[in-house]
Amino acid sequence: MEIIVAMVLGGLVGAFVLPERILRLNSLLQLISTTLLIFSMGVMLGSRDQFLAELASVGFASIMFCLLPTAFSTAAVYALTRLLMREHLESAKREKNERDADSAGSQASERTLIACAVGALLFGACYGLSPILLAPIEWLAASSDWILIALVFFVGISVGASKGIVEKVKRYHVKALVIPLGIVVGSLAGGLAASALCGMNPAVGCAVASGLGWYSLSGVVLTDLVNAQVGSITFLSNLLRELVSFFSIPWIARHLNFLTCIAPAGATSEDTTLPMLIKCTNEETVVLAVVNGVVCSALVPVLISLLQPLF
Repeated sequence: MEIIVAMVLGGLVGAFVLPERILRLNSLLQLISTTLLIFSMGVMLGSRDQFLAELASVGFASIMFCLLPTAFSTAAVYALTRLLMREHLESAKREKNERDADSAGSQASERTLIACAVGALLFGACYGLSPILLAPIEWLAASSDWILIALVFFVGISVGASKGIVEKVKRYHVKALVIPLGIVVGSLAGGLAASALCGMNPAVGCAVASGLGWYSLSGVVLTDLVNAQVGSITFLSNLLRELVSFFSIPWIARHLNFLTCIAPAGATSEDTTLPMLIKCTNEETVVLAVVNGVVCSALVPVLISLLQPLF
């Protein structure tokens, strides 16, 4: 709920309060918030008990349960949007062509964001693995929820500053649900493929993939329902999915279409990946990403519950 409120408030500020000349500062604030958020993720990951031993024992399975559901989701959303949302892709294609005309500035901005994210993740993980405890960094890592809310607020400002965004989004109606549908179907298919490669019960494999990138909830739930090893695979694979989505969005935007950029992120498309989406796509896609994130987040516990009797 806080995410939606922050997005709406940011949209109102962007639409009615901030002058256009301030938007460059807002872009910088998005970059800073994203860097801090990914740094806190790195600290959380490095601080995890026996992280290195866990990575060695379940690393292959975690990678498979990250890459295959992500790839299948991307393929499913791409196919569905091409089939059912062709008219909506035309305006995005025109905007993409305009963006490509200024590709030097756009790609430089993307590279800056990716470089900051990689550096923040590595630095955060190294700090988490070290025995050092610094009060400011501990406070920063513990404040990730507030950083996330600030990030979504700044993204909301960019969306609100876009003229005619409400009219554009209204055109989608129920078709907006095509994206989460493709993500769920693709994730479950990827979970089946990964479970076959890893020798895991197919229902359990589908449950792992049903995390849809929401690593904190799905990891804890499957630890309780199955065992600690499956919980670790779920946690790591869904965390990796969030990170992979962040870095794959630029390629998808250039080679597929804007709407497909939402697919890798799954349930996380309403938060961490928003800055990259707004750099690589448009405000219309960002609004649909928030809708998708809400729907996918609501479906995660439902999917796991439906699969539980088959474990």
